[in-house]
Amino acid sequence: MIKINFTETEIEQLRYERYHHPHPRVLRDMEALLLKSQNIAHEKISDLTGICPNTLRTYLRSSQVGGIDKLKEIKFTNKFATLNQHQKSLEEYFHKNPVASINEAMSKIQDLTGMSLRPTRVREFLKSLGIKRRKIGMIPSKADPDVQESFKKEKLEPRLFELKRGEIVVFFTDAAHFVLAPFLGFLWSFTRLFIRAPLVRKRFNVLWLGLIE
Repeated sequence: MIKINFTETEIEQLRYERYHHPHPRVLRDMEALLLKSQNIAHEKISDLTGICPNTLRTYLRSSQVGGIDKLKEIKFTNKFATLNQHQKSLEEYFHKNPVASINEAMSKIQDLTGMSLRPTRVREFLKSLGIKRRKIGMIPSKADPDVQESFKKEKLEPRLFELKRGEIVVFFTDAAHFVLAPFLGFLWSFTRLFIRAPLVRKRFNVLWLGLIE
């Protein structure tokens, strides 16, 4: 049992501070000390204040050494609010350098700001910037939309027009392909990203004849 001798002046100070101190954490600590001054059991104090037993014992020992004023010291900070001070620089960085995981984002934030944050905090911060976990898209590395559009308008559509007038016969050739495509994962990014990737194909030609009337 931790024994603390409270003077009448200290008890009056606790009664005042538990209602008038500006920080809610200190209000709770003052309430715990006031209950202690009334010889309430530690277990009961923990139940009434929501302070876990180990933390309560730490607070009581601190008050033994430094008095009531020791528990009025505020040593904790809101890391999320501090992180917002770096919002612009981090937003610019993640625009240029999407990350593959929350752990990677944690490491980059620590390198850039010196702050060590938990995964939940980092996830909340990324989402507040508009960054989400998105699947990477793929387009064929040799694809050329301009060439494809030119083939459609200059070669395919004129032939089909002649076919409809009965001037020519059109035959079609098809093929089955077993495609070995790269495995694309996810990135935490502002928009979905696409990369050019080669496709490895094993072609099996299947010839058939068709006539459009």
